[in-house]
Amino acid sequence: MKGKVYLVGAGPGDPDLLTIKALRLLKHADAVLYDELVSSQVLDLVSTSAVLQNVGKRCGKKAITQEEINLRMVQLAEVGLQVVRLKGGDPLVFGRAGEEMIALRNSGIEYEVVPGITAALAAASAARISLTYRTTASVLVFLTGHYAEGRNREDWHNLARSGATLVIYMPGPSYSAVANRLKDAGVDPGTPCAIISRATAADQQLRITSLAGLESMNPLPAPSVMVIGDVVQLAGDNEGELLFGAMFGASVDDAATRGITA
Repeated sequence: MKGKVYLVGAGPGDPDLLTIKALRLLKHADAVLYDELVSSQVLDLVSTSAVLQNVGKRCGKKAITQEEINLRMVQLAEVGLQVVRLKGGDPLVFGRAGEEMIALRNSGIEYEVVPGITAALAAASAARISLTYRTTASVLVFLTGHYAEGRNREDWHNLARSGATLVIYMPGPSYSAVANRLKDAGVDPGTPCAIISRATAADQQLRITSLAGLESMNPLPAPSVMVIGDVVQLAGDNEGELLFGAMFGASVDDAATRGITA
């Protein structure tokens, strides 16, 4: 009798943000294949009898290929195990779930997707930024700064004209490349930007700047996301101060001292 594979979103790292279903599956799984960015606090919730295997990558270094991950899921399910494929954030947002679902389907393995809180939502909540706003932004776009090898990047000119809130996952080690590409697409250099690093973790950091200021800013630790758009003007701190208004026109070095932590 074959087992089943669950593609489970681990959320941004705070175990309190797991769904009840994800928690139940972790406690009853026979095997858990987890990504590098899944927090240790979430892994602590896995059944002590389960087989745990890190199948993630960090800084572009792969311990295992995607094809090997696919094969491992199939092999474990074929011997009757209940398998959790545990992914940071949500499996369906830049998580390669599409490739894994195709592999499971082609092998005749039953599977189910369990959503998690994606990084964009966790980061926006941490920064108190409403990603949409009735009078400012009615369009929300998720982008990635990292592309599959040999794949052409999207044309961002239409996005710039749309006035959408842009959330960029995996912006990379140099923010200037993203900033220059956005400016080339027609985004105003004065557009407010937020960079949120390790949202919901104890070492969470937030920086508020403009697109122009982004060019000279030192990158924050991964994983991080950028939020770009007028809605960033509404980011606030615990005292209710609007952070972009306080930092607009200040130096990047000054902005670097105005972070928030979890």
